[in-house]
Amino acid sequence: MSTKTLHQIQQEGLSILVEKLGPDDAIRFLNIYEPGSGDWTKDRKTILEKDPDKIVKSIMARRKKVSAP
Repeated sequence: MSTKTLHQIQQEGLSILVEKLGPDDAIRFLNIYEPGSGDWTKDRKTILEKDPDKIVKSIMARRKKVSAP
């Protein structure tokens, strides 16, 4: 298993985007994404549920909702 640097991964990804989408659409795709703001490391402590039982109940409820006809 080889370990690529982040720069190598970025370059490979850009090359694939250009190859598959063409230069114009690759640029349009990249323009969709903008840098965010805030501090996710701090925010997630208040946003995400901490109680594992509530997390499991939420997952099970979503599964029932999706699988129901």
